[in-house]
Amino acid sequence: MTSVWVGERVRLRGAEPGDWEAFAVFDGFSDDQRNGWLVTPPRSAERARAWAKELAGQDPDLDEFRLVIADAHDDTPVGMINTHHADRVNGTFGYGIAVGNPHQRRGYAREAIALLLRYMFGERRFQKCDIEVYASNEGSLKLHGALGFVTEGRRRRSRYAAGRYEDVVLLGITAEEFQEADRRSGAGGPATG
Repeated sequence: MTSVWVGERVRLRGAEPGDWEAFAVFDGFSDDQRNGWLVTPPRSAERARAWAKELAGQDPDLDEFRLVIADAHDDTPVGMINTHHADRVNGTFGYGIAVGNPHQRRGYAREAIALLLRYMFGERRFQKCDIEVYASNEGSLKLHGALGFVTEGRRRRSRYAAGRYEDVVLLGITAEEFQEADRRSGAGGPATG
């Protein structure tokens, strides 16, 4: 039996209260926080536990949800992916993804994104995904290009971080573009690399 939530490397799953420890470690990497959104003050272990417990207790929405990216072999949390700005009228949505520093550059993000896009396009009937990537996040720009995302624009000086202003790159992929890229990546499986 197969699941739309499981690939070769990752399993997308709901948060569990015990995940707080892994995410507390990830929060210690300021550059990773900055690439995701912004650098936040450290939170206490108690606050991290409460956050994970609260997240674990939420009922998922069909179109806007947050999932843990877990290693498919040992269920270790390696990151998180969430959907947002789901517009059922126009069939568009966005997502954010973060993979913890110790787990980066191992194919987790690529596979998690592919699983998410297969679900949103194939099960929820969305027709386009729009995302924003900070211009300084070269790894994310390269990854999304390899997945078939197209650069659609740039918002100049739209973000302030690390003492400077930078651009935000607008990327998009249609259901058809993703299906073609996914097919080329090999038998409907996740893209590799």
